[in-house]
Amino acid sequence: MSYSIYFDESNKLDQPSGGYSYYGAFGAHTKTIRRIIKRLEEINYHTKSKNEMHFVDYTSDTSFEKYFRALCHVVREDVSINIMIVNNVDAEKIAERMTVTMTKLRELFYVKIPERLFYGMTRKLKNKETIKITIDENDEYEKLKLPEKIEEQMNAHSAYRNKGYKVDTVQQMDSQASIPLQIIDTFIGMIVYIMEMQYKNIHKGNINTALKVKSDLIYRFLIQDDNVELFQNKVNIFRWEDNKEEVTELKLSDYLSRFFIDKTQYDIQQMNKLERIRNQHPNSSTRFYREKMKYSNRELKTIKVILMN
Repeated sequence: MSYSIYFDESNKLDQPSGGYSYYGAFGAHTKTIRRIIKRLEEINYHTKSKNEMHFVDYTSDTSFEKYFRALCHVVREDVSINIMIVNNVDAEKIAERMTVTMTKLRELFYVKIPERLFYGMTRKLKNKETIKITIDENDEYEKLKLPEKIEEQMNAHSAYRNKGYKVDTVQQMDSQASIPLQIIDTFIGMIVYIMEMQYKNIHKGNINTALKVKSDLIYRFLIQDDNVELFQNKVNIFRWEDNKEEVTELKLSDYLSRFFIDKTQYDIQQMNKLERIRNQHPNSSTRFYREKMKYSNRELKTIKVILMN
């Protein structure tokens, strides 16, 4: 038996574009990973998609079916998704007190990443099971010798805690060739979107189409069947801040509740607006309603959903 883990990060400590940095791991038994890959390849074939799944690139609902079906399948498999959040402001204060650069601090955090993200996934593994870890291809990781550090940390933990597992491979891979790396990228992106409440920006000034279609994808995914419960059970989120020695586990439900309230209110506003337009212009085309609602071509599926309500 073997277990596979895939690691990715977003908004790096020394290259910040926001208040937090995110580290994510996606893990499952290797046979489960193979099954997921096969299913998502079938989805790509049926949706005629050749593009990678990257949440930042999800800017048009023309890819809705691919992302929606992929997410719904993954969340029903026996997988674990652990995400650690680092407060960038607190991290900068630590770096100043230690008189080290943010790049050096980021390197130090890599020593703690296995402890929080990986150990929880592996604690129930049986003796003699092997672990294969894949990280997104990056020249920085080579310079930092990240693969070697992760392997050493994980095997040291196994020996010290008498766990019996062994990491036999830590490899870098281009995400274009790795569907599991694309999966963790997408889940990190969704968590960032929800926790940073990026959906609030939809209501400010010029409407951002990319934020709207992202919001709609997440919402449609979560309300499908029992996906909310599955999503909360599969995703574990931890936050590091400098005023605490241990990381804090966060309740995803708190953030989802805020998202649902905002999304529901926004949808009601949109449906009321459309109803007024339809009353004034009955039996008009979808294109007519889309333009009146100021929806872009990239929101065709979204406007169709509203029209069906």
